[in-house]
Amino acid sequence: MTTTMISQATVEAENDSRLAALRRDYDSLGERLDRRGVAIDAIRRKVAAYGVAVPSWGVGTGGTRFARFPGKGEPRNIFDKLEDCAVIQQLTRATPTVSLHIPWDKVSDISELKQKGTSLGLGFDAMNSNTFSDTPGQAHSYKFGSLSHVDAATRRQAVEHNLECIEIGRQLGSKALTVWIGDGSNFPGQSNFTRAFERYLDAMKSVYAALPEDWRVFTEHKMFEPAFYSTVVQDWGTNYLIAQELGPKALCLVDLGHHAPNVNIEMIVARLIQFGKLGGFHFNDSKYGDDDLDTGVIDPYRLFLVFNELVDAETRGAKGFKPAHMLDQSHNVTDPIESLMTSATEVCRAYAQALIVDREVLEGCQEDNDALMASETLKTAFRTDVEPILAMARLESGGAVAPVATYRKSGYRAKVTAERPAVAGGGGGIV
Repeated sequence: MTTTMISQATVEAENDSRLAALRRDYDSLGERLDRRGVAIDAIRRKVAAYGVAVPSWGVGTGGTRFARFPGKGEPRNIFDKLEDCAVIQQLTRATPTVSLHIPWDKVSDISELKQKGTSLGLGFDAMNSNTFSDTPGQAHSYKFGSLSHVDAATRRQAVEHNLECIEIGRQLGSKALTVWIGDGSNFPGQSNFTRAFERYLDAMKSVYAALPEDWRVFTEHKMFEPAFYSTVVQDWGTNYLIAQELGPKALCLVDLGHHAPNVNIEMIVARLIQFGKLGGFHFNDSKYGDDDLDTGVIDPYRLFLVFNELVDAETRGAKGFKPAHMLDQSHNVTDPIESLMTSATEVCRAYAQALIVDREVLEGCQEDNDALMASETLKTAFRTDVEPILAMARLESGGAVAPVATYRKSGYRAKVTAERPAVAGGGGGIV
């Protein structure tokens, strides 16, 4: 039996208070969708089956290059993190897996960690390696790079760390490794672009060779930071070259916050799908740079357009289409559990909206070069309030009609605050 972190009585009481209104809203939406030839129950079932992974690091308070302000009841270790992740899954029913980050989530007994996840009803998603910062006691520093470092011993250390992540993941039941590096340069002339990329590819080939047969490796690009002049894996084109060079188990990961302003991310998604190299996503949002905001808070339409490409591929049965989905956000001023719940909801919302796009009409508009009506066809789906579908999917899966309200009613944050020692603030840097 799965352990629940919040009393089911609390969840049921909150649901009961909203049930009558939800049923009316769901029936009303169903009637309107039926007039458009859309069966609401079919959409609800697809949404209920959808899942997005929660990052273990996401349930702690983030920070900036300037400061970090710890929140109340922050998790002390991976076991606390799993309990917080279990709350998100219990209430949203959309986050069944957790993505771990090594070495921060290392434990002495991996079987104990796996058992904890199982008891909470959680599985383990892609493993994440860390060669972008130094771990106390490591022999070689990553200050000037890791998998592309000029020093062979440093590169070997980075490779061995990735192999360790694979082994930990194998024991936990994970099936993928995500590799992001901060390698690059801060001054023109500091690094030879070609040789650095050659060293990276050579190191990644050693990692790739160690993948179990049923595993995949996701490489992630980022245009800047912590290297501000150049990064070794700077854009989706370089990322695609890596995936092609390594082999069929190598795929590209798209982080929504790792692009220059105005880049057409949905087109990148379409290209990677077309050539069988879309590995998955890190969902977030951004105003100025990187992935520091909750998913969908700035540009929910762009999120919908990304899902429009995903549903298009799903509908036509694109070959090899099996993307992994994960949230990846920094929570500086909010309760991380609340932010992750709302982000999971926004991803589900974009999926539901994309599912109700009239694809026959859209294709007709495209064939007729009717730009305006093609756009309006997408907007018709985007403007549809699909909240009753999301809430009903949660309800029928045992979750909460209103996750954040139910979470606040439960008093979970106050409970863990009393159990977990306060963390001192004032530290600088992203942690």
